[in-house]
Amino acid sequence: MIDGTAGVSGRRDADEALLDNPQALAEADPGGMLRHTASAGAQVRESAALAAEANLAVLADDGRPRAVVIAGIGTAGRTGDVLATVAGPRCPVPIIGHRSAGVPGWVGAADVVIAVSASGRSPEALGAAEAAHRRGARLVAVGAPDSQLQSIAEQARAPFIPVPRRAPARASLWALTVPVLLAARSLGLVKVNEADLAETAARLDADADRCRSAAESFVNPAKSLALGLAGSIPIVWGSSPLATVAARRFGDTLSANARYPVVTGALGEAGRGRVGLLDGVFGGLAEGERDIFADPADDDDDGEGTRLRLVLLRDGGLNAEDDTDEPLAVEERRADAVQTLAERRGVRCDVVTAEGGSALERLASLIAVPDFASIYLALAHGLDPMAVPAITEMKELSNQ
Repeated sequence: MIDGTAGVSGRRDADEALLDNPQALAEADPGGMLRHTASAGAQVRESAALAAEANLAVLADDGRPRAVVIAGIGTAGRTGDVLATVAGPRCPVPIIGHRSAGVPGWVGAADVVIAVSASGRSPEALGAAEAAHRRGARLVAVGAPDSQLQSIAEQARAPFIPVPRRAPARASLWALTVPVLLAARSLGLVKVNEADLAETAARLDADADRCRSAAESFVNPAKSLALGLAGSIPIVWGSSPLATVAARRFGDTLSANARYPVVTGALGEAGRGRVGLLDGVFGGLAEGERDIFADPADDDDDGEGTRLRLVLLRDGGLNAEDDTDEPLAVEERRADAVQTLAERRGVRCDVVTAEGGSALERLASLIAVPDFASIYLALAHGLDPMAVPAITEMKELSNQ
């Protein structure tokens, strides 16, 4: 273990042996991030039950809104991305994510604002809720019970869905997302039924079992993915809009949990420029100088051995209701092409493929294993994935 500046401690090189020692993993994870992440399926069930107790039906009284604004930051902000991709391109109204305080200037009585905050006190969600109430927009609030956000919702006589604070926001994606989806369903904007929720929860449970700490690296997909990423610069691309949401979520967790720099985005956008990274000094140029028979452990500690690692999240798509399968065919050809490009340049590539019968379940299948991988990568480096000193210090400095 080494200590860096500002009291940050950890290991520059990943300890692969630690990942196959369940007791050591438990000791290295005092905040229980693995346990919290394994609760994703339970979060879906609990938040669906809590949403059912809220008076979401009142949202439909004034008919279809002009637009829906999802207000929140960090993981809360990602709920808007999930809603947009599950609703799909045929959604009859725009779904707009808003990640700063207040609401867009055009928001008024014809619109719906969904304010989301795991703590119930983020300035972005509070400012949006207050602005929505002031402008006469329909409001839905999702957050911690007995919080400032709940107080604003009560003042506005708006539906409030409580999210019990059993886990940090990073590990509460599903607790925050399900109420947003069900609010949108009440507005007639998304097709998510009870079977979809049950299958998604079951999928998350199954992936949590596959990724449990007692499962050894050679059968644990999250540990394998973490070990492949160790010491690299990850590039995570999604083959479809749905897979891109999962890619950006993986970027969030790699940065916050494992403290890794990461490039994320849509594969279609990457093909217009960022795919050139495969040719660069951390890609093809570095791999061209690599001795294929050398021990990876012999890489210099000064960073010269750092190379790209591509993670491709492939969807496959569900186009049963579409008029044509051409977009799916294009996405598949593009994904095949980037895998070929990586192979030709010697850049390692991990592929996670979506599974499931609904868009929500497929999204869950692309998020679950990477979520666990980010935690295992942090633990392998001796980092506590729960405590992020830089986040705490930034909040303190900003509050001053």
